[in-house]
Parts: sequence; structure tokens; C-alpha cells
Amino acid sequence: MGSEQPPVFSKLKVYGLLAFGISAIGFSPILVKLAIDSSPYLIAAIRTVIAFLLLVPVFGIQKKAGEFKDVSRKEHLLVASSGIMLGLHLIAWISSIYYTSIASASVLVTIHPILIILIERFAFKIKFRALVWVGVIIAFLGSVIIGYSDYDGETTYANPLLGNSLAILAAIIFAGYFLIGNRIRQKRNWFEYVFPVYGYAALTCVIALFIVEGFTLEISAFVVLIGFALAVGPQIAGHGSLNFAVKYISPTLLSTLILFEPAVSSFLAYLIFGEVPLFMSFVGMVVVLAGIMLTWTKSKNKQKIAD
Repeated sequence: MGSEQPPVFSKLKVYGLLAFGISAIGFSPILVKLAIDSSPYLIAAIRTVIAFLLLVPVFGIQKKAGEFKDVSRKEHLLVASSGIMLGLHLIAWISSIYYTSIASASVLVTIHPILIILIERFAFKIKFRALVWVGVIIAFLGSVIIGYSDYDGETTYANPLLGNSLAILAAIIFAGYFLIGNRIRQKRNWFEYVFPVYGYAALTCVIALFIVEGFTLEISAFVVLIGFALAVGPQIAGHGSLNFAVKYISPTLLSTLILFEPAVSSFLAYLIFGEVPLFMSFVGMVVVLAGIMLTWTKSKNKQKIAD
């Protein structure tokens, strides 16, 4: 009891779930942009609290049925660390939308495959092909191009340098969150992992909100509605699908597939807000994505879905 049975999910089912989840994540910056008059800390807190509360009834049912296994202190610390990282990632990511374009922020936050490779190389001593390091260098150069070109957008966006930096910070935090999730999900079913992680993420965002904003808050019905949409769509459906798939797909391949998310976000930003990236920003985005795609060659034998 308590752990997922090995039956086995076909490639079509796993990739179909991922396509749905990544599309849901693509709406995240659009929803944030709609509520940009509110505090990013408030949006992050409402999003994570609602996501956690929506799962409480399911937890009650599973707890009563004895579906939750005991966890060791070490595993509990890992779960808590994962939740804290998710909360900090969301705060940094949501804040980045306030200062730079949706397209730039969406591309820069997806550089975590590069960061995962660096962690695996220097922390776990895993060796990679030379072509992978070419991809790392190309992606880094693309990030520099985006950062430089967005200086021209300072009349359009509040502070592109700060926004891009926050998006990169969000990517750094996400890499750690993703690696921890991959480790825990090998032993835990989806809900056993997601429920406590979302709880710690919500606690992190609420604490950050009160530290930064204080206890005097104005919360409109519209912001709550946006938070609810973010909780149901990008967080439960989006991040939930990633947390499910990470058991069956290697972290690097999975994080590479997430590269489709910037395309969804950028297209929606153009349709809804008329955001068109600067020419050099667009060039930088293409360079970043090309570099990350090269990292896909790192180890084909680790990128197979369990059949």
C-alpha cells in the first residue's frame, strides 16, 4: 500500500499528460500579468495556499484508507527542502514577470537543464560528451544576448535586468527542486510527494509575504480568482504532471521537454498583450533553446520512459 504499482504507463500516456501539463504552465505568466497591480508575494501565497487546500480532502481520504507510509527523518527533510524550493522558485518567477517581458522570463526560467548538468558533473562526477558542453556554452551566450538586448526595452518594461535575473534565480532554485523530486518520487507515489511539498511551498510563500509586505494586506476577489486559476492550472495540473512524469523520465529529458512552455507563453503574450520580443532578444531566445537542445545528447540510455 502507499506506493504506485509498477504497471506501466505507455509513452503516449506519459507524453500526453506532459503536453497537457506544459500547456497549463504556459498560462502562468499570462495570469500573473493580469494581476500585476498586486504584490507578487501575495499572488504566490494565494496560489500555493489554494493548491494545498484543494488537496486536503484527498489527503483525508487517503490517510483514512492507510495510503500514507511512514517517512524517515531524512526523507522528511528532503520533502521540506523541496517544498521550500518550490515556494522560493514561484516567488522569484512571479516577480520576474513584473520587470521584464513574458518571452524573456519564460525562456530564461527554462535554463534549468543546463544547471542540472552542472550539478550532475561537479556534485555527482558524471561525465558528459563534448557536445553537451558546447550546448552549455551556447545557452550561456544566448542568456547574455537576452540580457544585453533587453536594455533597449527599459522604456517598455520596468527593469529588464532585474526581471531576467529573477528568472535565472527561479531556474537555479527549480533545478534543486527537480533533482530532489526525482529522488523522492522513486519511492513515493504522486500524492504522497506532492501534498507535503505543496504544504511547505505554501508556508514558505506566506512567511515571505508577511516578512516583505507586513500584515496590512488588501486582497481583492479578482486576485483570489487569479490565484485559484494559478493553483488549479499551472500548479496542480502543470507542476503535478511534471512530478508524476519525473518517475518515468530522466530529469534532463523532462526539463528539456519543458522548453515548449516558453513557446506557449510567448504566443499567448502576443495574442493577449501584444508583446513582441525585441529582435536581439528573439535571437537570444533561439540561441538559448538551441543550446539546451544540444544537452539532450548527454546520455540517451537515461532518457527512456519505463515501458
